[in-house]
Amino acid sequence: MAKRFWSIGNDRILARHRGRLGGAMVATTFALAVSACSHVTPAETTQYGKDEKYNKPAQETIFSSDGGLAKMLGLKNGSNNNGAPGVGVNTYLWRATLDTLSFLPLSSADPFGGVIITDWYAPPASPDERFKVTIYILDRQLNAAALKAAVFRQTKDATGNWIDAAVDAKTAQKLEDQILTRARELRIASAQADEQKQ
Repeated sequence: MAKRFWSIGNDRILARHRGRLGGAMVATTFALAVSACSHVTPAETTQYGKDEKYNKPAQETIFSSDGGLAKMLGLKNGSNNNGAPGVGVNTYLWRATLDTLSFLPLSSADPFGGVIITDWYAPPASPDERFKVTIYILDRQLNAAALKAAVFRQTKDATGNWIDAAVDAKTAQKLEDQILTRARELRIASAQADEQKQ
């Protein structure tokens, strides 16, 4: 009986220390891997010497000072007119949509997928109805086919619950026209700014 009690206690002790042993082994392996690289000198890393074919200038990164993430999203000058690198939509349409919908609270904005979704908004003049807008920017070109708007409307019933209501078909078309007009204004302003720099 005493032998069995000792073996159960021993198993508990081993189980308690097993996690510590695993962590120590990982730390030791990492330290050995890092120390194995310590013998490499800078002279050995430049195996191609001064050959210009292999020694390229540093590439722009998303965190660089001359563009980066802001340039990618079209927020800095010098971005592509049809869309910034890595963004699948036209930057003028993107910015024009945000400008046009600035009075609505945003729920979601995906510059890579080209989808902007607003939250419900009840105008102060009519608190018994509310609107929600979803904009799809479908292309990198600045044209009407690259933009799709969906407008949703709800009204309060007698019990105070929101119920879906019909939206005039012209509402989405008018919204698309406003966004396209603003996008053209942004493109013209950008082109004029580029001309002034030259």
